[in-house]
This record gives sequence, structure tokens and C-alpha cells, in this order.
Amino acid sequence: MARAALPRRLTWQLANVVELIDETANARSIVLDVPDWGRHRAGQHVDVRLTAPDGYQAERSYSIASAPEDPHVVLTVERIADGEVSPYLADELRAGDELELRGPIGGYFVWEEALGGPLLLLAGGSGIVPLRAMLRHRAAIGSDVPTRLLYSARALRDVIYERELSHYDGVDAQFTLTREWPDNWAGYRRRIDRDLLAEIAWQPRELPLAYVCGPTPFVETAASALVALGHAPERIKTERFGPTGG
Repeated sequence: MARAALPRRLTWQLANVVELIDETANARSIVLDVPDWGRHRAGQHVDVRLTAPDGYQAERSYSIASAPEDPHVVLTVERIADGEVSPYLADELRAGDELELRGPIGGYFVWEEALGGPLLLLAGGSGIVPLRAMLRHRAAIGSDVPTRLLYSARALRDVIYERELSHYDGVDAQFTLTREWPDNWAGYRRRIDRDLLAEIAWQPRELPLAYVCGPTPFVETAASALVALGHAPERIKTERFGPTGG
């Protein structure tokens, strides 16, 4: 009698830093070559571990920004001023360095074409990272699943992947700025709330599949607004970026 395959045990492995890309003044993408990497799913994350010379270790989880089809694993890290890990990753890490990571991790906040759509992606700040992986995966496989993105940021300079996000075929990308905006700004100038989602989202009868990612207050507000508008809770997947010490 054949046995079901056991899930691969997650172990720490070394990844080589190939390139560093400044996305904004506070966010940096880390391009990694991971020799023993298998294949991740769009929306998953990894654990990163740093070890100090005295042996002290700190771990943090970071979403994967790259699609499963991309040649390298990419993490995008937003600097937290008083954090233990993010300042090093955003400021000190250099090409040629090595990082310890473990993953991929997670099976709930993922999207694959078999899950269908229409696809509604709601991002607050660095919550765009796993959603970008979904967009890249959708493009890589040539999916025509109808997709809408609404990205909320404090200012235009805080929009991560700004030039990339508006150039996906078949994706309606909208941006809303909550604190400041250019004089010629044609996008939204407000926080995401029920009224804005009523304008952007598909009708509940169309059964959109929603992914909401960002700081906890953003996620709770957006998800609650969707439910209030009549969207099925089981069609709303959330991932929260709470305070972790960075």
C-alpha cells in the first residue's frame, strides 16, 4: 500500500544576495539565489534569521515578492526605525552576503489560477508585497482572470513597485494616497472605506476572491467593509502586518 508523501520538513538554508534594489526611501528588495529552493506559491513567506557575533539571534517573517516562475527569490523589506532585523536588511546588507532563511511557509494566503476570480487585491503600505507575487504569477502563466488592485499609501513616494503595478495586462490598478499627493494627482485621496470599496469592488453576486494585506487596522477596516457590502466572508483572505519589533 502506497503511503502519502510526507510534507518537506522546513530547515534553515543559506541564500546568496545577488542584488539589492531600492524601491522607496524606506523599502528595499533583496534578490536571492537559494540553491536548494524548490517552488513556492504566490503569497507565501519565509523566515529570516540573523546571528550576531556574540551568538544572539533574531528572526522575522517576510513575504515573498517574486512569482514562482521568477529566476530568483525576492524579499522586499520595509525599514522599521527601532527594529532588530529590518534596519540591517534595508541598510547594511550587501551583494555577495549570505542570509539564513526557512521556507516557503503558508498555504492560506496564496493564489493560483485554479482558485479563479474575479480577483480583488487590497494593499496597505508594504502589504503589497505578497500581492505583487500574485500579479507576477498571473502574468507569468498568461492568466486572464479579471483582476483589480487597490493600493493605499501615505504618499506617492511610499508606493512600492509604482512603475511596475500599472503595467500588468488585464489588471485595473488604482491608488489612493492618504496624507499627501502631487498637485496633478488623478487618483483617490482618502483612506479605504466602505464607500470606496463599493465603487472599486465587484458586486457580491459576482463572488470575487479578495486578498487583503497590510497593517492590522487597515486589514480589519477593509475586510469588515467588504462583509458589510455583502461579500462572502469565506471569499475574503487576510494577512496582517502587526508590530513585531522589525
